[in-house]
Parts: sequence; structure tokens; C-alpha cells
Amino acid sequence: MKTRFALSALGLALAAGSANAADTLNVVGSWSSLELNRQFEKPFWSETLPAASNGDLSTQVTPFDQMGIPGSDVYRYLGDGVFDVGITVADYTVSDAPELEGLDLPMMAPTAEEAQQVAEAFRPLAESTMNKRFNSHVLAIVPYPAQVLFCNTPIEGLDDLQDKKVRASGRSTGEFIEALGAQSLNIAFNEVPGSLERGVIDCAVTGSLSGYSAGWHEVSSHLMPLPLGGWDYVITAINQDKWQGLGAETQTLIQQQVDSEFTAPVWENARGETARGVAWPA
Repeated sequence: MKTRFALSALGLALAAGSANAADTLNVVGSWSSLELNRQFEKPFWSETLPAASNGDLSTQVTPFDQMGIPGSDVYRYLGDGVFDVGITVADYTVSDAPELEGLDLPMMAPTAEEAQQVAEAFRPLAESTMNKRFNSHVLAIVPYPAQVLFCNTPIEGLDDLQDKKVRASGRSTGEFIEALGAQSLNIAFNEVPGSLERGVIDCAVTGSLSGYSAGWHEVSSHLMPLPLGGWDYVITAINQDKWQGLGAETQTLIQQQVDSEFTAPVWENARGETARGVAWPA
């Protein structure tokens, strides 16, 4: 309740500060520590899009973890109009929008090219779901690196997961892991290194480079480079009321810029990002 009140107050404050600029976008981004936010989201929303609009669009950009809200709440607040653009992992929200679970099934897309085909095919359902569940419009679907398995115990194949305690990256991944004979646990991303180090869990699933960037390799002894948890697709959406309040030219500009300057580079980067995360330094 306190978090919702604080965010509501923040939304009012942002709106008041933007009263003289109808086309100001308040953007809540994904994990601040990861490359998707640092290299793509933040530069795009804070620099590229305002420049492309010749100053007609201004933005305020803050990752959700720096706002102190769970990733699973981002679309709820987006639908309420607390901010204008929300970005988070689709799997985080399946309790509110079970339709999104079909976007990222374990082992379904072994390569980035196949993962992109899945995202493009799923987009109409993602759009209708985000409209219905969160009063929002989809601007982009992009991936984290392939969701691989970090372990602090020897592991050579899927059979070795029997009786292991594993942090899954989503509900469908958790069900897949349990079907392999492991125990699936729900642990926040930023709590995983400590859990691996203390032996609370034996293994954890996340993006290869995401895990490396967050220091998981420092508390892991083994890695299985299979897309065990899919690609942890991240959906960028804009509040539907805000979107409809923008002029047609502004809508076109935003979507074109998102497609060419954000979505395309992220997918291109994904083709090498998984390999970079797997190639731990000796």
C-alpha cells in the first residue's frame, strides 16, 4: 500500500512537472545493472528519441529497481497511468496475464533468429493481452540473452538436475525444471549470487550475459549453455490513454524510432550476447 501511494504521488508530481509539455514521456525501464537498460533503453529514451523529434518529445527515464518496485508490478502501475512507458520481463507478469506465458517456453527457440520469429509471431496476442490486462499498447518485444544454467555443483547434462534446487527464470521454466526432477524455487534476480554462495540453491537460470554482468560467475563453478529458460522476452509498452492522446505523426515517429533504433539493435546484439556471457575469462 505504501509503495502504491508513493508511486501515485510520484505520478502526480511528474504530471504536474510536465503540465506545459503534453508530449513528455515518463519511462520506467528494466534492470539498471544489465546491458539491455544501460546500452539500449536508457540511450534510446533519453537521447535518441528526443533528438529524432527535434525537441518535440522530452523524457524522464528511471529503471524499476531504482524506483523500489518489483518488476511484476510495472505493468499494473503503467495501466493505472502512474507513468507513461513501462518495460519489464513478460514472465514476471504471468500471474496477472497468463496469456503471456506462451511467449517464452523452455527450449522452444535454440537460436536468436528463431527467438525473433517467435516474438514476431506472438506480437498480436501480446498486443491484445496488454490492451486488455494493462490498458497499454505494445511498442517492442526484445530478448535478454538465452536463459542458461549457472551452477555451483558439477553438472554435465539435464539428468544431473535430479534433486537439485534451482532458481527458475519464470513459471514455465520452473515447471520444466520440476519435470526433470529438480526443485524449482522463486528467488529475486539480485538475491541469486548470495543464494548460490550460501548453498540455498544449487543452480539458477538467467541470461548468460545478464548473469555474468551481475557477478553470478563468481559464485558458480559450472555453466550449461542451453536455452533452458528461453529468452526472457522484455515487453516495452505505453499507457493506452497516453498513446491515444498523442498525435498520429508522433505515434508514427515513436514506433518507427523504436523499431529501427531500439528493437533492431537489441536483436542484432542478442546474436552475440549469449556467446559473450558464456565465454567466462579464465
